[in-house]
Amino acid sequence: MDLGLTDEQKQLAESERSWLTRHDPIARIRAAADDVPITVDPAAVAHAAESGLLALLTPEAGGTHMDLAVLSEAHGHAASSLPLADLAVATWLLGEFGHAQSVDGGQGKLLFGLARGPVGLIERDALTLRGTTSPVPMAADMTGFAVVGETMTGEYLAVFRDAELTGMKTLDLTRSWARLNLDATVEEWTTLPAGTLGFVRDALAVHRGLDALGAAARLLAMTVTYAGQRQQFGAPIGSYQAVKHHCSNMALAVEAGRSTLWAAAVALDSAAQPARSRAASAAAAYAKAAASEVASTALQVHGGIGFTWEHDLHLFLRRIKVDEAFDGTVAEHRAALVPINGPAG
Repeated sequence: MDLGLTDEQKQLAESERSWLTRHDPIARIRAAADDVPITVDPAAVAHAAESGLLALLTPEAGGTHMDLAVLSEAHGHAASSLPLADLAVATWLLGEFGHAQSVDGGQGKLLFGLARGPVGLIERDALTLRGTTSPVPMAADMTGFAVVGETMTGEYLAVFRDAELTGMKTLDLTRSWARLNLDATVEEWTTLPAGTLGFVRDALAVHRGLDALGAAARLLAMTVTYAGQRQQFGAPIGSYQAVKHHCSNMALAVEAGRSTLWAAAVALDSAAQPARSRAASAAAAYAKAAASEVASTALQVHGGIGFTWEHDLHLFLRRIKVDEAFDGTVAEHRAALVPINGPAG
């Protein structure tokens, strides 16, 4: 398995990071945090649509989850509010299973969120849903939703152009989150091949882990810079062995997490179930835990300044903690790797 990036993927990552640097999401977050809820930057939507990033996974674009992986990390690194991976997977689903017209208006600029829905009931070819979905990032900014779930006889994809939302209060200040309240008989829906729901679940877990990884990489860079600048007893704190060890452990966690997530992204593109799900759960469990540890260490190295509202550290720490909680917790992904009856003997 080749886990290295191609030249094209390196260029894609560099280009996206460059764009995000020029259109700094942190500046928008800071401007909105005290007054109004964060919204998706219209410039980011236009950029993603015009660059073909929203349609990256469609057959026409020919992109892969490994391509999307470098973008997911870049958006986590920048604390972007645009849920690019969710949108790309939703666009792929809608195009792959006969709802391409849902994302065709406005040259792809319509945003369709992605959610995992409740168990549905099919009666006389009508799909009835009751309950709520999994958490959806930036749901209030979406013009529609692709909801995947299962019935007693199979799996479904339902399209909602209007949905009642229940906003969620989370630690995350860089994104809003909500659940869809589904209590309706759906007119626009289709059956899905067996295993599609599992694939979507794995993809969301991997890309949520990549988002956390990007935030952790940003904290690592911030911490190394701070350790080289902050002085105690006439020397940079980065010259002390204990701080060096902290930064080394952070770097190890980021690089190891990146390796596991790249392996999982490759598995999304090429491996069959159950190997794909094992790779996704192993990567999500390790990377989410590692990102959380990086955030805690970054806070420790920064000391008092890291606890302040004005410092950006808490924005990335909060984002990592919410990534850790959604689309499978560390404990849930670890449990998925353990046989039900436990190890032999």
